[in-house]
Amino acid sequence: MTTPAGPRLPDWLRRIADAAAGEWAKQAGQWGPPDDTARESAVLLLFGETDGEPDVLLIERAAGLRNHAGQAAFPGGGADPGDGGPVGTALRECAEETGVDPAGVEIVATLPPLWVSVSNYAVTPVLAWWREPCEVRVVDPAEVASVHRVPVSELTDPANRLQLRYPSGHEGPAFRASGLLIWGFTAGVLSTLFDAAGIAEPWDRTLVEPMPTGAGLSREGRGGS
Repeated sequence: MTTPAGPRLPDWLRRIADAAAGEWAKQAGQWGPPDDTARESAVLLLFGETDGEPDVLLIERAAGLRNHAGQAAFPGGGADPGDGGPVGTALRECAEETGVDPAGVEIVATLPPLWVSVSNYAVTPVLAWWREPCEVRVVDPAEVASVHRVPVSELTDPANRLQLRYPSGHEGPAFRASGLLIWGFTAGVLSTLFDAAGIAEPWDRTLVEPMPTGAGLSREGRGGS
């Protein structure tokens, strides 16, 4: 994991950044790709504030996509040769999907890559501070159905947390927030990061629901990005 000589961050985001560099990074090592055949990709964990309230940028992927259709996700995607690394990939994809201006984004840390087995992607999360927020929108409806600034308070509210059981029998964390059902890779990253940062509130982990029909699990059997 790499961390630049850090931008000035709000206290709540510094806690997340410190957790990402510490306990979360240790845990993430066990979820890396098993070999070098996985395709490189990156996602942008873009945290900002709206009227002083922390939020994170998420998209709802378009229903017609081949992989992870209809899922809530961090902006991101596969690496291109000219990206120059995961930071370039994450910023380019975010701009192409949501219209975010990279000039207003401060990179905080590049985290260890995580493996999404169903699509064989090695996904590098790039943690960032939205220093100068701008209006966001769906840039390409073929890729993205909607764009959301999801309040962190909604994600940490115990009433919005649950476990989902996939057809394979695997269970994983999920959130209901801003009209989205957030699960799979995205929910796993958020849940683990919030736990490591100590900002998660106690919630009922025995609350398990089956994966809703049409939730974008067509070829997965377990969570993905």
